[in-house]
Amino acid sequence: MKEKIYEFLMRLREKGHRRLIDEMLWVYRYARLYRKQMFFYTALGLVGTAVSLLSSLVSRDMVDIITGHETGLLVRTFAIFIGLNVGNIFLNQTSTYFSNRISISVDNAIKADVFDQMLVTDLESLQKYHTGDLLTRWSNDASTISGGILNWIPNLIIYTVRLVSTFAMVFYHDPWFALIAMLGMPVSILTTRHMLNKMRQTNNSVAAMNAKMTGFNQETFSNIQTIKAFDMIRLYSRHLRGLQAEYLDMRMTFQRLSLTASAIMSLAGLAISYSCYAFGIYRVWSGAISYGTMTMFLALSGSLSTTLNQMISLIPTAVGISVAAGRLIDIMDMPKESFAAGRLVDEFWEKNRDAGIHMHLTDITYRYRAGTSVFSHAEFEAHPHEIVALVGPSGEGKTTLLRIMLSLLHPQSGRAYVYGSATPDMIKLIPSTRRLFSYVPQGNTMFSGTIAENMRNVKENASDEEIVDALKMACAWEFVERLPSGIHSPIGERGKNFSEGQAQRLSIARALLRRAPILLLDEATSALDPATEEALLKNIMRDDYPRTCIVTTHRASVLDICSRVYEIKDKRCVPMNPLPANRYPK
Repeated sequence: MKEKIYEFLMRLREKGHRRLIDEMLWVYRYARLYRKQMFFYTALGLVGTAVSLLSSLVSRDMVDIITGHETGLLVRTFAIFIGLNVGNIFLNQTSTYFSNRISISVDNAIKADVFDQMLVTDLESLQKYHTGDLLTRWSNDASTISGGILNWIPNLIIYTVRLVSTFAMVFYHDPWFALIAMLGMPVSILTTRHMLNKMRQTNNSVAAMNAKMTGFNQETFSNIQTIKAFDMIRLYSRHLRGLQAEYLDMRMTFQRLSLTASAIMSLAGLAISYSCYAFGIYRVWSGAISYGTMTMFLALSGSLSTTLNQMISLIPTAVGISVAAGRLIDIMDMPKESFAAGRLVDEFWEKNRDAGIHMHLTDITYRYRAGTSVFSHAEFEAHPHEIVALVGPSGEGKTTLLRIMLSLLHPQSGRAYVYGSATPDMIKLIPSTRRLFSYVPQGNTMFSGTIAENMRNVKENASDEEIVDALKMACAWEFVERLPSGIHSPIGERGKNFSEGQAQRLSIARALLRRAPILLLDEATSALDPATEEALLKNIMRDDYPRTCIVTTHRASVLDICSRVYEIKDKRCVPMNPLPANRYPK
């Protein structure tokens, strides 16, 4: 059966519905993981349909018993009727339970998968999207799909069986009554077909607008200090209300489409209901059917109309699932990093752990995707027990060069590799070689949690003693030991509770704790006073660990401690010889 479904979808894809079919196949990939639970949920729905049909038959018999004054059968029939309704309540509650369970399970599976895929997506590709947009896709779109899978696939089966079985029962008793009850189907189908494309376009716009609002809120709350400092509160309040008005307009457009379709179908259903009433009264008046049969017909005709509308209501759900799947596919299809060489890098590190690792970049050229050239034919090398500085004006490419070392960015030409002191092995810089690096970027990079938890993010099994040693080397122990809870003291969001200089020292301690052979410090001592900065760098130099340390800086005082200095200027990276005094003042 599964192969037939897949073959059918492939045939549709060949006929030009490629995007829609890709989205359906992507959703199906997750749905099939929970096929047993969905089968059980569907079975409950089908049993509920059978119970409803039996209730209609029992209701017919009960009316006929009452009008025929057959009191002997009334109690038994009434008891059966009550039993069926109680059973239907039980089925509905059980169905709701499994509905929630499956929905949450699918939601977790999609979010975990998308989360993993985002983390290994090529950085340059990922940065094309705003953080708020990524968050909306990961959260809202995944939830739309997880909720929609259960509301769509099983319900389509349940509604279809309910429609066919109800129609068959009515047709069996009176074909004309069945045909009248189904007159609303052409109206509903034509209305839905006309609205479908408009609803999809509007849904796309609403999703994009929702992402824009999420991004705005995320940026606002992240930069609330700046907003206050520049007295931009009223400006941002106006921005928010403008976005809200735009979002409201889009939502109302979608709502108008839905309401128009619903109103047309409701009017059609009302006309059919009145026609069924009139026809039922005529059939009873002419003696063709009993009162009980007419009651059953009216109930079943209402069920037919309701079920048909429920089936049609699945179309907006399908549109929402399709749009959400398409937005997530855009993320999932971006270039991914490969970590297949992880074991090779581990073996290389193990062989050179005691002697250290060298880095060499030669003839490196890098341009942003927009075409802007950062540097060309850059040369750089660094060796164990060295501190090598990168200097140059802001915006000339110092941080970019560090990101190339981390294989976060990829040069258009040149060679970037590491080689060992104990072995002749050479390895190209790739994502797997990041395990050879510790990195302290610009800005505050501490996470919420305790100091110890932040430290163990880079070395899960680190002992308290190891953490304290790293803090001492980073000149951070002097303030940490005075805290009431020491290394178990809490750190707030973005390093809250600590000064910028303290947060920098904690970040450096975390990098040192990892004991990686190559340490990258990107303006990591900019908030430190000269004495603390000098003490910290000398601690690194005196350490017996064969560490290769690379720093970017604007401070001349740092250059005095460095083994060598490279300057990035005029799109070149060249050694400075001799070192100009106070070229880059404090």
